[in-house]
Amino acid sequence: MGAILKELHNSASKFQFPSMPNENVDVKRETSYQEYNILGKGKMSYPSGMGTQIIKWSGYFWGAGRKKLASVNQKWIAPKTCASKLKNWQTKKTPLNLVVSEAGINEDVTIKSFEYKPFGGHGDYSYEISFVPYGDTKIYTTKELGIEKKAKKKKKTTRPSTKKSTKKKKTYRIVRGDTLCGISRKKYKTESKWRNIYNANKKVIEAAAKKHGRRNSDNGHWIYPGTVLTLP
Repeated sequence: MGAILKELHNSASKFQFPSMPNENVDVKRETSYQEYNILGKGKMSYPSGMGTQIIKWSGYFWGAGRKKLASVNQKWIAPKTCASKLKNWQTKKTPLNLVVSEAGINEDVTIKSFEYKPFGGHGDYSYEISFVPYGDTKIYTTKELGIEKKAKKKKKTTRPSTKKSTKKKKTYRIVRGDTLCGISRKKYKTESKWRNIYNANKKVIEAAAKKHGRRNSDNGHWIYPGTVLTLP
């Protein structure tokens, strides 16, 4: 039984196993099951498709002293060279075509596992190897496909300002001879605003009147120099 490996993307790079597999070539494929916890029944398993197919066998790479063994093909290859080539393909995950004509196998594969060890005094190696199907499936990032997700811009919410107005209020200091009508005429070009001035400064005007011995200001009639009024 002969087995040949060939790189899918470089047909010139190939490897023929120098000796036949030690025993039969195993091809294994199991059904995949998904487990569910069903209320009142416990854990149940249901088929969810086929699992990965695995092809595997074990064998020997015979040392130079055993070149003429019946199990060695026409071309002998040093065990160290065999192990190095297969390990390199495994490490690089190289896509390969595997042909085992007697077993009816012609599959595109990658090497899933490869283990070997020297034994005896003739430079022989024993090995175990397994393969899984190669699917030419490529996984792209959204950037490579040109469909990068645009980050959603958060709508800016305008909150009412909590800062107190820094606008300075206008004031007026009463001088001798002033009246509210006169102040209104001076500041607003009309005497009609005197009531507004009084209402805005009622506490201050009434306090000043009492300070000067009056019961009240008589609605702003009595005002006194030095009193500071806020102009509305």
